[in-house]
Amino acid sequence: MANPAWYLDEFAHAGPEHLDEAYVEGYDRKAGTDWDAEVAELRDLGLDETNTLVDLGAETGGLALAAAPFCRRVVAVDVSPAMFAIIRDRAARQGLRNVEVVQAGLLSYEHEEEPADFVYSRHALHHLPDFWKAIALRRIAAILRLGGVLRLRDLIFSDSLDEVDRTIEAWLAGASTQPGVGWSRAELEAHLRDEFSTFTWLLEPMLEQAGFIVQANNSASKIYADYVCVKAV
Repeated sequence: MANPAWYLDEFAHAGPEHLDEAYVEGYDRKAGTDWDAEVAELRDLGLDETNTLVDLGAETGGLALAAAPFCRRVVAVDVSPAMFAIIRDRAARQGLRNVEVVQAGLLSYEHEEEPADFVYSRHALHHLPDFWKAIALRRIAAILRLGGVLRLRDLIFSDSLDEVDRTIEAWLAGASTQPGVGWSRAELEAHLRDEFSTFTWLLEPMLEQAGFIVQANNSASKIYADYVCVKAV
């Protein structure tokens, strides 16, 4: 079902670099994520071979492909055509018949078949302004069965307003100086200027409004936050 005309255009908010095929080719090296560790955390939360997992903002498919051997069904969702193509090709090369790839976003993905047991989303929610974050979280809750789990990680600031300048400057000081490895200071500054990271004390009420019981884990830097959110209603 098509969204109303007043809905946000997610493609326009995907970040131009995520639509660039050359940039996407080198994305994994820049991100440096340990997907085996991420899958292990999901398995500790109960993910098993009977489950359906939806990865919203799947990037190049690292989590979806690593989790596929432990799931009945995996749906990898990303709005970027370049990301979509890489996930589809990697899944085909690995012969993963239980991985479905969908080009869509947090506001446009339409879940089919039985409700999901798990939804995973990493560094995707910050592409949406706060109003649309709340809408997206409610849509995620609708995907999940009662008792299902949303595992969410993003750039979400856990500091007070009085601490913001100090927190941000410390983060920027640790930016990568190696081309193609990690995120440079200019990239981090562009994130702050052009994208929509929020505060934990704004996001957590949104999660509760969406129907989740929330367990939070904030980084010592006060820049990142991890959430385990259980659908309660």
